[in-house]
Amino acid sequence: MKLVELDSDRSGRLVLERCALEPLERGCITDGNIEKFDDVADAIRRVVKKSGTKAKNVAMALPPSAVITKKIILPSGLSEIELEQQVETEANQYIPFPLDEVALDFCVVGPSSSSPGDEEVLIAASRKEKVQDIQGLAEAAGLTPMIVDIESYASRQATQRLIEAMPDQGKGKVVSLFEIGAYTISMQVLRDGDVLYERDQAFGGAQLTQQIIRQYGFSPEEAETKKRAGDLPDDFESVVLTPFLETLSQELARALQFFFTSTPFNRVDQILLGGGSASLVGLAQAVSQNTSFSCSVVNPFDGMEVGSAVRLKKMAREASSYLTACGLALRRFDK
Repeated sequence: MKLVELDSDRSGRLVLERCALEPLERGCITDGNIEKFDDVADAIRRVVKKSGTKAKNVAMALPPSAVITKKIILPSGLSEIELEQQVETEANQYIPFPLDEVALDFCVVGPSSSSPGDEEVLIAASRKEKVQDIQGLAEAAGLTPMIVDIESYASRQATQRLIEAMPDQGKGKVVSLFEIGAYTISMQVLRDGDVLYERDQAFGGAQLTQQIIRQYGFSPEEAETKKRAGDLPDDFESVVLTPFLETLSQELARALQFFFTSTPFNRVDQILLGGGSASLVGLAQAVSQNTSFSCSVVNPFDGMEVGSAVRLKKMAREASSYLTACGLALRRFDK
């Protein structure tokens, strides 16, 4: 569970006011479904308390698997009411549930490149109970849910800010973003704000924890704590970490090959690593060696001022974990 609070100074520069994370026990959330509501709500309360924030309004996110998205083309110049009616009519074609069971939203993306005089509209729909569950979590923790986003969209928003800080604002660059979670690697390939390719695969940092348990006989809780603190036996790097990094980097290289064989592209300009396992020492180098492409670990707070409540060393060590949470916090500045 991650929390990020952003503000801006008088010059408009972003300020990281607070960030905190709180581990969730395995089984609390499975495949995007909240299995242990009270435990997750408790974790939210703890992360809020740990951060010290006084803010009550929050943006939260659903996993992509819980949301159906579709871009449609509609005539330009429709009134808000006409637009809503058209979206509902179109949504019926793509959503396999009755509309009264669905939370539906949409936004106008901009003029259509394929149909002059029309505009592109993105629709997003999720079962109402999914949205109500995540809203209920916020409310149970004493918070007010203002925005329910999609995890991949939030991480993309945070990443796009970093891409725009590249030379020439990253224009034309093909960037592959890998978010390495406990059980899943989520891949997005981006160019000029568009998603060229998306793919999830079952692999993640939990495999490293399991290897630590098998090698040293620790309990799962002990292994996770020691892994986070870097408090492991002297032979950990050679016996456990190095083989795991090789396997993980091969998984990422394989995912890139799927992208190349599924699209006209045969290279990427930059690989970015996010998520809790991205900051493993040596991973970026291993990925570069296995793919021959430049690779770096994301810090979503690059270019921001840092508030006095933030512990700099801890934040720097955990920064890649906060990519999605940072993207949600950036929603505060949407116009």
